[in-house]
Amino acid sequence: MHRSDWRPVMKPYWQYLPWVKATPGQWRYALRNGIAMCLALTVAYYLQLDAPYWAMTSAAVVSFPTVGGVISKSLGRIAGSLLGASAALIIAGQTLNDPWLFLFAMAGWIGFCTWASAQFMNNVAYAFQLAGYTAAIIAFAMVDITNITELWDIAQARVCEVILGILCSGMMMMILPGTADGPTLLSALKKMHARLLEHANLLWQPENTDAIRTAHESVIGQILTTNLLRIQAFWSHYRFRRQNNLLTWLLHQQLRITSVISSLRRMLLNWPDAPQNLRPILEQLLATLAHPRADALTIARIIAPLVPTESDDYRHHAFWQRLRYFCRVYLTSSRWLARVENASPLNHFTPPRSPGLMRYSDHAEALWSGIRTFCAISLVGAWSINTQWESGSAALTLSAISCVLYSVSPAPFNSLALLLKTLILLSLFSFGVKFGLMVQISELTLFLLFLFPLLTTLQLLKLQMPKLAGLWGQLIVFMGSFIAVTNPPVYNFADFLNGNLAKILGVALAWLSFAVLRPGSDARKSRRHIRTLRRSFIDQLSRVPQLSEHEFESLVYHLVSLLSNSQDAQARRWLLRWGVVLLNCSHVVWQLREWEIRADPLVKVREICLGLLRDVMSERGVSQARLSATLAELEHISAALGKHHQPAARELASIIWRLYCALSQLEHAPATETVT
Repeated sequence: MHRSDWRPVMKPYWQYLPWVKATPGQWRYALRNGIAMCLALTVAYYLQLDAPYWAMTSAAVVSFPTVGGVISKSLGRIAGSLLGASAALIIAGQTLNDPWLFLFAMAGWIGFCTWASAQFMNNVAYAFQLAGYTAAIIAFAMVDITNITELWDIAQARVCEVILGILCSGMMMMILPGTADGPTLLSALKKMHARLLEHANLLWQPENTDAIRTAHESVIGQILTTNLLRIQAFWSHYRFRRQNNLLTWLLHQQLRITSVISSLRRMLLNWPDAPQNLRPILEQLLATLAHPRADALTIARIIAPLVPTESDDYRHHAFWQRLRYFCRVYLTSSRWLARVENASPLNHFTPPRSPGLMRYSDHAEALWSGIRTFCAISLVGAWSINTQWESGSAALTLSAISCVLYSVSPAPFNSLALLLKTLILLSLFSFGVKFGLMVQISELTLFLLFLFPLLTTLQLLKLQMPKLAGLWGQLIVFMGSFIAVTNPPVYNFADFLNGNLAKILGVALAWLSFAVLRPGSDARKSRRHIRTLRRSFIDQLSRVPQLSEHEFESLVYHLVSLLSNSQDAQARRWLLRWGVVLLNCSHVVWQLREWEIRADPLVKVREICLGLLRDVMSERGVSQARLSATLAELEHISAALGKHHQPAARELASIIWRLYCALSQLEHAPATETVT
């Protein structure tokens, strides 16, 4: 064969252009957001708002691919903008005559908003972020005014521009609707439900590798991400608001299935004389459960060969009971998931009651972020006051935005470096646009003929180049403030250069504040999260715990997911290990509580086991000497009860052996004094 026959067929270069290779969905997204931004700019311009580009920026910020994302983000943006505008009016109205008092009052407010945004999640956190830097955008623009009545004019103009951008984005979402939240959520639930079987097949292998830990973290992260889809679906359609309790319960069930899979793995690793046919039966079981028409009778026939034949084999009984529980929970979730998928908008379900998924606020890190923001704003403001810098307000605004937004970022230095790169590129681009194009046109229509194709192309590039999506997104959002389409237009080169330099320096000084007042390391965060886990588990041992079984379970998984993107492998490993151990122990504790209703001597055995847990576990860590003694005692109790003549005693032996399997994972944990 001729060598030329092996040459790959090269596509024409024009087929690689973003407009050619874009899919219909990408075109719809790009056109929707491009039209919304241009429409917001046009309406703001003809309403004679003094800074119409803020309306375009607002439309860009809420450009989400789904209806629920747009609605939830818009509500948070409106609430945050109103709160920030009110704070700016109050602070500026009372302190503007004293620059230093004004500076510290604004730094305090923005620092407070930074702290508050770290205390919450989703829309509430976003609203506090908006309240912080909206106040900065409004108040720092007031430093040069001489008429106090202009405070109200500036504040209402900014709020009107924000709301106008949101309305334009919402209108375009109705005209060119994006991806439906409901089908996306149901598809994610079904995929996660099927993936749990693959996860079980992986964890029930005898190997112990990092791939298992990574897979466990990935499953936890995907379930919690599905919870975000549930929130978006809640805002998109009343059907999912009616079924919100059921969807929350399904997420709890998926977390419970994950816990049971981990518990079964611990038993398999500590079961020296497991049946020879165990592995083939488990593989057949998982394959059958993956079938959409799997039923309880078929599952019972498959696992029937695993029924314990010896009454004193407490290990076999423990595994059998937990495996049956796994099958029951999985089949129940499958049935409810099918009912949700086939339900009409008017169907209303009453699933078992379940609380919302728990969240955790790192109060120490939140306070540190607030202090960092206060110091950064104070530093930039002091420099502006002492040097009488005319563009100091621009530096203060960008510094406030950077500190508020990236205080909760897992990699703030990378985010700030990307923002600096974006601002430099926009400075060069906006110079050519403003002084090369805009000075030659006098009609907004002509400028829109240039702006709309540009915005549409950038939106396409953001979708087609995922690795550079952050850069393209920031170019779209910050483009308006750099081009600065004002009414009337202003073309002052000195102000343009000074303003752009101030924005870049504001971000650079924010980067400096992060470098000096560095965020807590992942190892330190891991230690705090582990202490929180142990403190919450100690509460689980009390007579009336503050958290229910489901709440503690979701708290554990939420804490584990907080470090899922960490580069510190040891910090992630020990956080996950402690979470799994304490979660498995908590399930045993809740099952042991059922023995309170039994009026027999077995209650004393239950109290002994709970006492052993209290002795071995403290908020500071685990004592290895006591752990060894506790494990030996648990093994002795389970062996003794396994030979007891009462069936209830043998059942208790199985539960205690599960506790032994869970605690044995801590044999290699650091000592109390040096615990990670």
